[in-house]
Amino acid sequence: MKIDLNTVKKMAHLARLEFNEEGAEKMKQDMTQILDWVEQLNEVDTESVEPITTMSSEVNVLREDVVGEHLSRERGLQNAPQKDSDYFRVPKVLE
Repeated sequence: MKIDLNTVKKMAHLARLEFNEEGAEKMKQDMTQILDWVEQLNEVDTESVEPITTMSSEVNVLREDVVGEHLSRERGLQNAPQKDSDYFRVPKVLE
């Protein structure tokens, strides 16, 4: 698939990119190469290939959820710039 300069300029406008004519020509060549590569991938037979959800074979290692020491309410509010008995006071966000 070929990309023309008008398509490059339109995409650059939508993406708020600016470059000169030389840069537009380079971008056109690069985008054409990318699309050619994708077309090659479309020719590969993937009928028997299982879909994957991630490209990494890493597995999350989770620790046990253990109850530990907690911060008391009084200690948590100790350095609060503004507090109201048992709660932090924060500026109103929504009207």
